[in-house]
Amino acid sequence: MTIINNSNIASWIKDSYSIEDIEKLWQLLEQKGTLKFSPLDNGLFPAAKTESSTDYTGYQAVWVRDNIHVAHALYLWGTPTEKRTAVRTMLCLADFLVEELDAFKNTVNAGRAPQNQMLRPHIRFDGKTLEKIDQEWNHAQNDALGYFLWFFCKLIEDKSLKPSSQDGKLLNLLVFYFEAIEYWQDADSGHWEETAKIAASSIGVVIAALKTMRKLLIADRNFANTVGIYRGKTVTPELLNNLIANGEAALSKILPWESVQPHRERRYDAALLFLIYPLQVVSDQQASEILTDVVANLQGAYGISRYQNDSFWCRDYQDIPENIRTSIATERDAWLKARDRELNQGEEAQWCIFDPIISVIYGLQYQKSPRSNLLAKQTEYLNRSLRQITSKDFYLGGFKCPELYYLQNGKYIPGDATPLLWTQANLLLALKWMQNSLVG
Repeated sequence: MTIINNSNIASWIKDSYSIEDIEKLWQLLEQKGTLKFSPLDNGLFPAAKTESSTDYTGYQAVWVRDNIHVAHALYLWGTPTEKRTAVRTMLCLADFLVEELDAFKNTVNAGRAPQNQMLRPHIRFDGKTLEKIDQEWNHAQNDALGYFLWFFCKLIEDKSLKPSSQDGKLLNLLVFYFEAIEYWQDADSGHWEETAKIAASSIGVVIAALKTMRKLLIADRNFANTVGIYRGKTVTPELLNNLIANGEAALSKILPWESVQPHRERRYDAALLFLIYPLQVVSDQQASEILTDVVANLQGAYGISRYQNDSFWCRDYQDIPENIRTSIATERDAWLKARDRELNQGEEAQWCIFDPIISVIYGLQYQKSPRSNLLAKQTEYLNRSLRQITSKDFYLGGFKCPELYYLQNGKYIPGDATPLLWTQANLLLALKWMQNSLVG
């Protein structure tokens, strides 16, 4: 079934594109503001551009993870101004995480993860003030910290960012933090901030980060001097090798599952797509299994579910009592079970952040081996991404990139976190990778 939410987009969607087609489509989306990123003055990005009617979502806050995905997309394919903003984003995230040094140190000194997730380094905060939000939250998110380390090191490697001595202390502590919590067997709340489990999608992000830091440490003596020493210990390639090996051993036992932990098992999860792109941390065989699993088991007509039986924005979500639907507590199993009872299988929300990433993945495969079927798949998932753009009848406006579509009164409609900047970033990537494929 083909769904096109914005009738004005319909005439622009094609089974095959020329470079001119993509350029004209790009101009249209620029004109309509679909790909407009509005950072805060300090370069950080709220999760979504909210209005008074949607402030209840809390998406005016800043998430470390979302900011990395947005900054990465802008750094690769944005305008010169947007590229500079991406670097500012990372420096400002570093400023916030430096304020969390005590949380890192306490964990490293204890040699284990704190049981209370609020004692972990915070990954969600007030972007305007760089202050922590005084609200119970699942801050055990190793993927978010891994994304930060990965992209910060990438920018140093590219000579786009020169770390300060304070930055060096932070990077040093991040490594020792991952060692202390034994990230390869640490149950964290991961990409979706829900029940803690030992998750492949979190382990894989940390592996990618440690590999990037190892490469930088070996290649750049100045960087090695910047990282420095903590309590007589320094980060060495040998230490990183051991941490990476532990992660890879654990990952090989879990994939293509997201989690095999008893009572926390999860067979399919779309977060695993990010291990293929942008992290490129899994083998071709593992990537193929993940992609096949997601398409066969999570893909819907409007988008792709995060995982099976996901009750977040499930059917008639707004009618569920707020104390059940709102995820605000760290002790969440009880209310999650209550919310899950509202779900009928097959009525999960269909998210908009995954289709453009699948398009990019096929684009990468096409550039390695330019076969027509791969270009066709890249085009198919770009088109699915374009079809998700909102119509003029949507109450928050047309030509916007939503977080998801959910079933309300028997009809799939966009969620209230619209526009979601993470979706915009991924659509930007999909369009640019399509340009790459067409240029040849």
